[in-house]
Amino acid sequence: MGASNKQSGQALVALLCFMAMAITVTTAATIITMVNAQTTSKYALGQEALSVAEAGIDNALMRLIRDPAYIGETLTVGAGTATITVSGSSNLIITSQGTVNTMRRTLQATATRLNNTVVLNSWKETP
Repeated sequence: MGASNKQSGQALVALLCFMAMAITVTTAATIITMVNAQTTSKYALGQEALSVAEAGIDNALMRLIRDPAYIGETLTVGAGTATITVSGSSNLIITSQGTVNTMRRTLQATATRLNNTVVLNSWKETP
């Protein structure tokens, strides 16, 4: 009977070790999945905020062609808002900050006003 109890004890220790490893691996996999989901969500919000900022720049260019006195506005685009500001008279600086939830992306464009046309010179994302 002594040998049987010893084997039962060894089997129990082996089972407990296996269970501890299984729980550790499962917990690690769950944490990695949650972190990846959060990262993907933040990336998607960032891309949406960038699209909103781009829509703000496009809107500003169109408005400047129609109204040379246009200086900006806050524009609702889908689930976000674009805050647009325009400075300058012939050399224009257009800034559009797209916001979706707590994510913000800002674009700045430079343009030149020639007669009744607006020519886009450059476009970049700013911090």
